Amino acid sequence: MITRRTCRLLAGTLPLLFACHARPAAVAPRAPAVREADVRRELLALADDSMEGRGTATRGGARAARFIAGELERFGITPAGDSGYFQRVPTRRGPAVNVIGILRGADARARDSAVVMAAHYDHLGIGRPVAGDSIYNGADDDASGVVAVLQTAHALAGSAPRRSIVFLLTTGEEVGLLGTRRYLEAPVVPLDRTVAELEVEMIGRPDSLAGGAGHAWLTGYERSTMGDMLKAAGSPVVPDPRPDQQFFQRSDNIAFARRGIPAHTLSSFNLHSDYHQPSDEASRVDLGHMTAVISAAAAAMRELANGVAPVWKPGGRPAAGAGD
Repeated sequence: MITRRTCRLLAGTLPLLFACHARPAAVAPRAPAVREADVRRELLALADDSMEGRGTATRGGARAARFIAGELERFGITPAGDSGYFQRVPTRRGPAVNVIGILRGADARARDSAVVMAAHYDHLGIGRPVAGDSIYNGADDDASGVVAVLQTAHALAGSAPRRSIVFLLTTGEEVGLLGTRRYLEAPVVPLDRTVAELEVEMIGRPDSLAGGAGHAWLTGYERSTMGDMLKAAGSPVVPDPRPDQQFFQRSDNIAFARRGIPAHTLSSFNLHSDYHQPSDEASRVDLGHMTAVISAAAAAMRELANGVAPVWKPGGRPAAGAGD
């Protein structure tokens, strides 16, 4: 997640919007299969020291991007970048890339519209040593979210959703949402046909305020019908229990929302002290909890791809930023 200071600096620069449609109460659908062993394998790879903290426009970041693209290819997800799975992202630090795949919709009337599931794969790279460790591995922030997107792609790869699903893994979140800004300039599906975006960030540890293991919260829940829609479908998702932290405005979802697209972040961040520290290691992740939340996220994406498009509640849509 970006810091409050960065959030304030960005407040007037990116566009925001949100939406969702409530549906009648329903029996929870069977969650797509997600295996803890697969979650562990991908998390350990992304948060390994060999990734050097996945800094934007670094050797470790490039290594992580190749790993992510390889997973999407293995799952049979169609490449959707400007060079295979890669979408080039210019930065002051040097070249970087987003990683993008798409699962095409099967409904002739809906396949040209899309929902986006996203997470940022970058972290802080190599920095100031703390207790002798200078690699900021970012297991929770946000290797956990990346694994959620990858495993959702894996779980849904054999399905035929009504709408297309874009799986977007961005770079540059920690330095100003650079990857998301680039995607919004050159989206796979035009923004006026993108009906929702679900960001996944920091789901590696349970949050007692969300209900504990297997539960998560949604930023800006009250702003749109997305949260109500997921709840009606049986998802273990609750409103953000810490609205004073302004998490709705502190992740990549905010850029989509300011463009008029219903966009929220799914998280279970419990304000642990390893945030933005080298101690954010894979060994501190609760894999059982994380696997359960990923299963819920996959079910949520299936609902968003097949159900009624979410819409803003009155007063819920955020204002566009300056220059949008």
